[in-house]
Amino acid sequence: MSVKVEPLPKFDGVYRVTLEDGSHRIASKNLAPGKDVYGERLIKYADAEYRVWDPYRSKIAAAILKGLKMLPIRAGYKVLYLGAASGTTASHVSDIVGEEGHVFCIEFAPRPLKELVDNVCRYRPNMSPILADARLPEKYANMVEKVDMIYCDVAQPEQAQILADNAKIFLKKGGWIMLAIKARSIDVTKEPSEIYKREIAILEKNGFQIHQVIHLEPYDKDHAMILAQYLPDK
Repeated sequence: MSVKVEPLPKFDGVYRVTLEDGSHRIASKNLAPGKDVYGERLIKYADAEYRVWDPYRSKIAAAILKGLKMLPIRAGYKVLYLGAASGTTASHVSDIVGEEGHVFCIEFAPRPLKELVDNVCRYRPNMSPILADARLPEKYANMVEKVDMIYCDVAQPEQAQILADNAKIFLKKGGWIMLAIKARSIDVTKEPSEIYKREIAILEKNGFQIHQVIHLEPYDKDHAMILAQYLPDK
């Protein structure tokens, strides 16, 4: 059986790959052909190259496979990525927004940021690596434009509030957010469900309309993905 690649319905820029053994994966079209980021498989099909998207390494991929209703990332979008780390998921976001879009990558730790620069951004002109603390968005306000979407995956206790503080400065009204809540990074003494409710309440208080909550098990234990739209005037 030969490999087959076809668009994933309802998800612009995401593809469904059928492998030689008949199993299925999701993938994005590689913006930097010939370059992998985290050892993912590269697949040439027709006139393009695709990168298999690992749901055990990327929470956006896990959310798609767990029933995400819509992905608020499209070609040409500007995205603010809080907690970009070494670029595993950010590189797939870069693939989706394409040459006309841009990904502003905020990372607090120098070592993963260096890996992001050396292994990812060097080959992708639509990514800007920024060494900064996501809790202090005013520090990088002169380096980030207004964006269509914010993705937040930070290991901090105040995850929803960090996202909200960034949205007030950078997110267009009507824009979208995805928040990957790491319950154990917020409070190990409380049940994850209690943490999720608390973080959702913070988002709602700051003008977000919640559209979907997805639990990411078995790909990520005690993690949930929140999909919401920024409507501060409602």
